[in-house]
Amino acid sequence: MKKTHILGIVVIALAIGIIISTAGDASSYVTFTQAAELAKSGESDGVHVVGTLTKDAQGKIINMVYQPQVDPNRFEFTLVDTENHLQKVVYNSPKPQDFDRSEQVVVIGSMQGDHFRADKILLKCPSKYQDNKLETKEYEAKTAKL
Repeated sequence: MKKTHILGIVVIALAIGIIISTAGDASSYVTFTQAAELAKSGESDGVHVVGTLTKDAQGKIINMVYQPQVDPNRFEFTLVDTENHLQKVVYNSPKPQDFDRSEQVVVIGSMQGDHFRADKILLKCPSKYQDNKLETKEYEAKTAKL
């Protein structure tokens, strides 16, 4: 065999090894029920849960708690997953800027006892520039300083 053939086989083998190693780190989209089961089995790192916010007839979010005067790094809200299961979500960072406008929310984190601890929040808000299109923003947990 030629040296170029051997080099090509080595490069392909390395690429396959990298793809397999990163595929194991990928998280999956689950419901809150599945997230609780994963937490019990010890496999709850970085699961994604898609849901909508609970809103009243006027469009105001229900069960949202954010008191920046008391603790700027604690934001709580209720999310309804795709199976219509209500779950309290705790995000240990300030409330994301466009949270009130969001139509769909993806929380990334894990179940901890009676609540879901979110490390990241992805918001899908209606675009202010184009009709019927969603704008996505990602927020990562960071500690606010006073």
